[in-house]
Amino acid sequence: MSNVSESAAHSFRQGLQDVVAAESGICFIDGAKGILSYRGFDIHDLARNSSFEEVCFLLWNGRLPIRGELESLQAALGQERAVSPEILSLVQGYLAHGMIPMDALRTAVSSLSETDPDVGSNDAAANGRKAVRITGRIAGLVAAIHRFRQGREPIRPNPGLGHAEDFLRMLNSCSPSAEMVRAFDTALVLHADHELNASTFAARVTAATLSDMHSALTAAIGTLKGPLHGGANEAVIKMLLEIGSLDRVDAYVANLLAVKAKVMGFGHRVYRTEDPRATHLRHMSKTLAESTGDTKWYDMSRRIEQIVNREKGLNCNVDFYSASTYYMLGIPPDLYTPIFALSRSSGWSAHVMEQHEHNRLIRPRAEYVGPAYPQRYLPLVDR
Repeated sequence: MSNVSESAAHSFRQGLQDVVAAESGICFIDGAKGILSYRGFDIHDLARNSSFEEVCFLLWNGRLPIRGELESLQAALGQERAVSPEILSLVQGYLAHGMIPMDALRTAVSSLSETDPDVGSNDAAANGRKAVRITGRIAGLVAAIHRFRQGREPIRPNPGLGHAEDFLRMLNSCSPSAEMVRAFDTALVLHADHELNASTFAARVTAATLSDMHSALTAAIGTLKGPLHGGANEAVIKMLLEIGSLDRVDAYVANLLAVKAKVMGFGHRVYRTEDPRATHLRHMSKTLAESTGDTKWYDMSRRIEQIVNREKGLNCNVDFYSASTYYMLGIPPDLYTPIFALSRSSGWSAHVMEQHEHNRLIRPRAEYVGPAYPQRYLPLVDR
């Protein structure tokens, strides 16, 4: 009998590349044209004009908010940035035992379910409330992780501030400049969702079993942790730090290309043009650099981009300029992936709500390539 199973009649694509696994009204991507939209709104319009809170409302409700709705959501997220002393104590203990920030965040998000009043319900209203709580508290958790590692106590949130501004204040214990707030807010908007990427798919698979939102987002964070998904901008800043100065860029990149090593932050599984998110992060990196009078990290990034584009024909992706942007915001490299989760929690929770609204268990097939069937079974004494 042939090794080819009945599933071979179906189209097999390694890594599920380009396989449509769900219908969704949340995010649209056209990789050939470089289009990214949330709920039909072009990412360029949202990046230029919207706040992260407005994008959260859009992802969760399918439309842009009116002023009163936006103000209400801003206030709610502000309140939810406060993390309970019990959870903060757990996080402090994790870090004291050497747990890395991404693992501490994953475990803390799972623990949040214990005190969530809606933990037992997956209906639309309960999930909407959980989305606000989790998105707010992830910001508080990431800031607290940074403070604990400095040997300091977390800074209480200020609900009167926007999400981006208050996070930077809680992180760095000082009021950020307008340029810093705008850059970080734009970064949050750009990272909020990206269709069925690995972590979002993991969240939907978990939600499809009718598990709860905390479990789904815990699965998503665990998936995001992988270096092939969430860690690319951390690798970019490590490369920039290793290069060290603009006059060393050409030789460094030439050596990478000569040995056929990957230059981090270039190419994308979906986009065949420039990643539309990179367009805005390049501008944010430049604006931040000029506002501080130190253009070193932007200048190095720009030179690397020029060389790789010329020599390899590759465009930079969202991770490339987010690295220098975050570094200039005072964010340590090993918090880059937790901050990715800070933003993407909005998209993950939107997908969980959509999955629960029209649920069907996600159960794909595998193409069998093992030993031919049937194998002769021998009793233990005869083997």
